[in-house]
Amino acid sequence: MSDQFGSGNPLTTTGEHNMSNTAERKAVVQEPGATPDKSWVIVTRGLKREYDMGGEIVRALRGVDLAIRRNEYVAIMGPSGSGKSTLMNLVGCLDTPTAGEYWLNGMLVSTMTDDQLARVRNKEIGFVFQTFNLLPRATALHNVELPLVYAGIGSDERKRKAKQALEKVQLEHRMTHKPNELSGGQRQRVAIARALVNDPSILLADEPTGNLDSQTSTEIMKVFEDLATSGQTVIMVTHEADIAAHARRVVVLRDGIIASDDRRSAFKEQMGLV
Repeated sequence: MSDQFGSGNPLTTTGEHNMSNTAERKAVVQEPGATPDKSWVIVTRGLKREYDMGGEIVRALRGVDLAIRRNEYVAIMGPSGSGKSTLMNLVGCLDTPTAGEYWLNGMLVSTMTDDQLARVRNKEIGFVFQTFNLLPRATALHNVELPLVYAGIGSDERKRKAKQALEKVQLEHRMTHKPNELSGGQRQRVAIARALVNDPSILLADEPTGNLDSQTSTEIMKVFEDLATSGQTVIMVTHEADIAAHARRVVVLRDGIIASDDRRSAFKEQMGLV
């Protein structure tokens, strides 16, 4: 790569480390409209997103073909303006594409209405943000319970599932503490547990270490690694190469297209992180 984010190999280039010609690529170049195999949790085909900014058309995504297997741990990285936030919003069912297909867990969500997207989003996706977004006066346990309250789950079942989620992030000993009684890393663990409590198909983390120091960031990356090892599909959006290198696969965006798509070892070698 020529700089931090590099130009990578184009999608038409063959290479030992480039993943564009592997099964991932073959999955997305199927005939449009073909339902992906169940092993793929995410498939996009020619995904485009354009915005009309006062008469000027901004092409945030210019045709993204991407496939992510169930239980993969993937980082989506790129500089400001690369399209990574736009792609995250589409993957998270927070927005709809201008053109192309987006399949999530076998469902063609790119053609869904806002109400349909909301239902899919609540069921299939667990969000983790850099700002934690915790209720300051609620305990860790109650913060994790909240999605279940909105889902109409009974009290006993809510507490059981919330405790189970906190155990997954090794925070069961702090479940009665409020956010101001927790460290930044512990607050992010609570946020991760809240994202997990509905058993989502994917855990989508947006700059999850943005408000954390380097040591705490490493600890949070270990949480994601453990979750991925246990079978959770994790997709992390970041602009930091050293954070992206914790994922098992790194997709780099530039100018609205995929610039490179590599396994961790190849990405680290290209970035000089070995």
